[in-house]
Amino acid sequence: MNDSSVRELARCAGIAVQWTDHANKRRRVALDSIRRILAALQLPCGTAGEIAHSQRTLDNATLPPLITATAGQAVDLPWRMADLPHRLHLVHEDGSATEIPVSASAQGIRLPGIRAIGYHTAEIGRRRITLAVAPARCISIADVAAGERVAGFTIQTYGLGRSGDCGIGDMSGVTALAKVAGGLGLEMLALSPAHALLAADPDHFSPYSPSNRLFYNPLFADAASVLGEERVVRARTATGLGLSAGEVEALSLIDWKASTRAKMTVLRGLFEDIAATDLASNPPTDLATDFAKFCAERGSALQEHASFEALHAARLQTDPEASNWKDWPASWRNPRSPAIRDFTEKNQHEILFHCFLQWVADRSFANAQREARRAGMRIGLIADLAAGMTSAGSYAWAHQDHMLGGLQIGAPPDSFNANGQNWGLSSFSPRALSGQGFEPFIATLRACMRHAGGLRVDHVMGLTRLWVIPEGAKANEGAYITYPVDDLFRLTALESYRHRAIVIGEDLGTVPLRFRERLARAGIYGMRVLWFERDKKGFVPPQDWSDAAAAMTSTHDLPTVAGWWRGTDLEARAGCGLLNDPHAERVARNAEREALWDAFKSAKVAGGDRPSAGESSRVVDAAVAFVAKTPSRLALLPLEDAIAAERQPNMPGTVDQYPNWRHRYGGDAAALLDDPDVRHRIEILVARGAS
Repeated sequence: MNDSSVRELARCAGIAVQWTDHANKRRRVALDSIRRILAALQLPCGTAGEIAHSQRTLDNATLPPLITATAGQAVDLPWRMADLPHRLHLVHEDGSATEIPVSASAQGIRLPGIRAIGYHTAEIGRRRITLAVAPARCISIADVAAGERVAGFTIQTYGLGRSGDCGIGDMSGVTALAKVAGGLGLEMLALSPAHALLAADPDHFSPYSPSNRLFYNPLFADAASVLGEERVVRARTATGLGLSAGEVEALSLIDWKASTRAKMTVLRGLFEDIAATDLASNPPTDLATDFAKFCAERGSALQEHASFEALHAARLQTDPEASNWKDWPASWRNPRSPAIRDFTEKNQHEILFHCFLQWVADRSFANAQREARRAGMRIGLIADLAAGMTSAGSYAWAHQDHMLGGLQIGAPPDSFNANGQNWGLSSFSPRALSGQGFEPFIATLRACMRHAGGLRVDHVMGLTRLWVIPEGAKANEGAYITYPVDDLFRLTALESYRHRAIVIGEDLGTVPLRFRERLARAGIYGMRVLWFERDKKGFVPPQDWSDAAAAMTSTHDLPTVAGWWRGTDLEARAGCGLLNDPHAERVARNAEREALWDAFKSAKVAGGDRPSAGESSRVVDAAVAFVAKTPSRLALLPLEDAIAAERQPNMPGTVDQYPNWRHRYGGDAAALLDDPDVRHRIEILVARGAS
């Protein structure tokens, strides 16, 4: 065994043994990191024998359970059998069948182009595989609003307020906002991730660190839209929350622990009421029938998630430090162990409670999307797919064979983060995806598009490569691993087609060469953000922005327009110790203000002297007009910028130094757009979008 054989195995497995940093310098990945990454991919390399066995595993890969194809284009199947078939029996998704001629190819066998879009079954002798035939690209704005440009808001769901929300915004607030926004000509609301977190651990509230992306955060449920207002009021009264609930609702920053306790108390009361009435009724009520239908449809995945939630709560009661299932006794770490079976048998009522939470949340999102469309929105809700999952969550527990065990994902060092980033998340193993027929990825897409007219894919570069870091290593000691991007793009296009959902990819940061062109060909819109659209001359004029991306003033990780202009973000970063030279940053910002105002004037969206740092209203108006003037087919305005808020939702590089994911918008969600200045900005956005 020698180092070169390990590196050769890594290359064959899709691990980049070298990478180019932000200064265009080639970096070599340490051999220890390569070995640990190979082990995580189930390719051991500790001895010459292991290397040889792992290499044979890669070389002798059998026909995978699912092959993707583009409609109308020939597709090659890897076929290593001696007997070359001449025909293939294809059973279409609708049940019809046909015989397809087969020819030899360099890869094995070639099928002629199939035009029927869908998941078909290909029978070759005794072998069966799924043939996923996708359209050439995802659903586009042109498919939804022919010849038009559309506009909408990005919103942090938890920040919306309404009476009775226990201090955490939910789908009631989303629905109220959608009804008003739709009437004003907006076509979509792009929501922050709504994935299930850890219900028993309210300190774990980052929406981008989910426990399970197949299910919702029940704190976002609008129980009244599912169970009726009267029942919710009765449950709220029975809990005796009274003044304490009102106190957390009045806070400008969410107290996640107190608000979660209050909201879950109400939901628990509702469940006990439903269990004692509807679920015990014979014949079953309509609510009970719908609940049973939901549980049957979501099947084992729901039972696994609900069981984990119940078990996680029980383990935390026993040991408050045992939040991560990897620290539990071995019998609890195995979801199919006798101990787990015994637990589920003895805790059916508690597991049913967590199924109930998912049912109410699911129907809440369905109702919100329906109301958004009724309000005139042609797209409605846009869901957000987080880049990864916490390895301490329910999905990683239930599907350990799907995950990059022992690895965490992040980003290599760049000009903003000299040491790189470790996001503390895990993701799917590329080898497991292929071996599982991409079922984990397909299920995730379907869960996110289930009640939405669009999907935003966080860190969309992860569809082609991910920076992975061995647990315990530094962020700069990782490596890139490749993913089957053509397959993932086709499956995304196929699910986009089936759900009539547009797709937006967050392509900010270190982007592989020509990747944005590939996104455009796949019909996935990128993102262009005002703060990043600069060249040596200053801010890029709106007419030079890409038409294949969503035009935006800012994102949740960046300063709001008002905050940037006033310097609120600089003060916050300085307070968090993130600025090396605060004075130099303030001087630079003043020059940047001048450049931005000049760009606004050149674009004829502003005039006159530059406003002072304390005057942000005219600047926000101009920024909205600037973004709306771009050729992009869609413009997304953060709600923070619509209302000229100063604080950004999240400050990258902080944990508890800044109140991440806690800001409330202030006031009732239904009244947020009543202010004349806010209405004026919406008029600018919609008028430009309709041009």
